Amino acid sequence: MNERRPPRHIPVLGREALEWLAPRDGGVYVDATFGAGGYSRAILDVAGTRVIGIDRDRTAIAGGFDLVERSAGRLTLVEDRFSNLADVCAAQGVDAVDGVVMDVGVSSMQVDEAERGFSFRLDGPLDMRMSQHGPTAAEVIAQASEADLANIFYIFGEERYSRHVARAIVAARREAPITTTRALADIVAKVVHAKPNEIHPATRTFQGLRIFVNAELDELHLALAGAEQVLKPGGRLVVVSFHSLEDRIVKNFFVERSKSGGGSRHLPEMATSAPRFEILTKRPVKPGADEVSANPRARSAKLRAAARTAAPAQAGGELPAWPTLATVMRGA
Repeated sequence: MNERRPPRHIPVLGREALEWLAPRDGGVYVDATFGAGGYSRAILDVAGTRVIGIDRDRTAIAGGFDLVERSAGRLTLVEDRFSNLADVCAAQGVDAVDGVVMDVGVSSMQVDEAERGFSFRLDGPLDMRMSQHGPTAAEVIAQASEADLANIFYIFGEERYSRHVARAIVAARREAPITTTRALADIVAKVVHAKPNEIHPATRTFQGLRIFVNAELDELHLALAGAEQVLKPGGRLVVVSFHSLEDRIVKNFFVERSKSGGGSRHLPEMATSAPRFEILTKRPVKPGADEVSANPRARSAKLRAAARTAAPAQAGGELPAWPTLATVMRGA
């Protein structure tokens, strides 16, 4: 009897991501956002490759066990944040890899599960955590000050009516706890009025809250720096992002790390730093019309790729001074 397997998950810009990653026989690769395993499967299709898959979502890791078994020891899955990818590689006895691929943001699996609380289109508990650790979105909504809520929605969701939304939430929570996605979406829809054919009024509020709960932009900053640490000279970093905040971080990282810096005629003793990456995609790669038609969620995707040089990795810099869970939840 033929074994029945679920249909293969095809990640957004999956073909293009693999083309830029260019996996080869004998290479070691990091799938930094394993999800449904689309990138890992494609990499493993190249004979002799090894993959270290990382995901902080325990459900995603459990869903990959079958692929681990079928990979005959070539796939290792690790439940962790992708910001820790350098430490994950070290724990696996790997000090350098040939490529890192990451698909940034919430996965379709998470959005489509009402009980995960990511979507305003599916009523469920207001959770939004990619892992099962830390404060839920409902706890943030219940405890954060009006000013903090406005900052979260404005900075991470780019919601121009952030103050109106925050004020409405604070007023509503005085009457009753806000514990479901539908309750929050209804509150937002009363103060943000979308025109026909525009995105749902709650889209930016939910995006901002989700990014904040999961510290997604901090995670991205750290993951890019981690990839720089573990990539061999010539190793490739391929990143697919889905909104302007993420893409801006990736673009700025590549531009900064591809520059030569240091000495000048005024400070000749200052050592010149060599570029740490060579940008491969001069412009972001975007999905074609056929892919967008088949998967509307792909419409905002952008892919950027760069190759590591032989220059030593740069020490990680400070993270941006924006709201964090630690400060907001303690009322700082």
